[in-house]
Amino acid sequence: MTNILVVGGAGYIGSHTCLNLSEKGHTPIVYDNLLNGHKEFVKWGPFEQGDVRDRARLDQVILKYKPEAIVHFAGLIEVAQSINDPVAFFENNVSGSLTLFAAALNAGIDKLVFSSTCATYGIPRGGPIKEDHPQVPINPYGRSKLMVEQILSELCTRKSFRSVILRYFNAAGADPQGRIGEWHTPETHIIPLAIEAAKGIRSHFTIFGSDYPTTDGTCIRDYVHVCDLAEAHSRGIDHLISGGRSTALNLGTGSGTSVKEIVQAIELISRKPMPVVFSARREGDPPQLVADNTLAKALLGWEPRNNLESIVISAWKWHLRTD
Repeated sequence: MTNILVVGGAGYIGSHTCLNLSEKGHTPIVYDNLLNGHKEFVKWGPFEQGDVRDRARLDQVILKYKPEAIVHFAGLIEVAQSINDPVAFFENNVSGSLTLFAAALNAGIDKLVFSSTCATYGIPRGGPIKEDHPQVPINPYGRSKLMVEQILSELCTRKSFRSVILRYFNAAGADPQGRIGEWHTPETHIIPLAIEAAKGIRSHFTIFGSDYPTTDGTCIRDYVHVCDLAEAHSRGIDHLISGGRSTALNLGTGSGTSVKEIVQAIELISRKPMPVVFSARREGDPPQLVADNTLAKALLGWEPRNNLESIVISAWKWHLRTD
């Protein structure tokens, strides 16, 4: 079995990726500071607590397990937080990544899958978005991820350090068996927020903007099941282990869902009416963000298997666990 170091592996997408790697015969070694991750999500391999900025701790863990490759999830992800505290984002996301890359190179590791984001594109010029779309991020979060992508490009050219960069669109859903799922504190993602409104935990669900140039006036996003994202990471690791070249790939379904359609899907599956309040548009929210996933299909043989219904059913099941 191949040891894979999963940095940030106790988080939402990281833990689902550990599950997938384990099913593929790899041993995921979870390295996480538990700032946003959960020890309860570490179920498929050893756990080592540590910060991505701690070079000595990284060296210690890498020496102990001698991983073949790394999957890098560690970092801050909330856009609003990045606007309020950009220094923290650049310190965690950029400096932390540099520390990890230096530790990997020192140990002779030359393969890494990086968790990036469609936020590196900024405001889309039409769609669906392809990988060659200009990358002009509009917030510190997106800029921090783009900086790391640029560093990886340099390391590939100068140090033969190969990477698969995965630019997610909207991660959603949970493990169908309910073992792990989406768990953020505070919660900021649309489907958990809407589910909490349907369950009565929140007084209402807020829709920001009802006058966008879309079919129903609300924003359209590309929601991709977290288990499909996990599959892409495993395929990225296999691609690198088999000698594949560095690449950057979009991960999305290729189709969009409006906010109103999310509300309708949750009401249908939960059989509960959801109190909805409309508010003004949020600054920087484009009307539509949809991925062109042609390249991921061609290079990794990856294709999302889950639709909106399976996303909402798995998320609803996960959020019922505390009832």
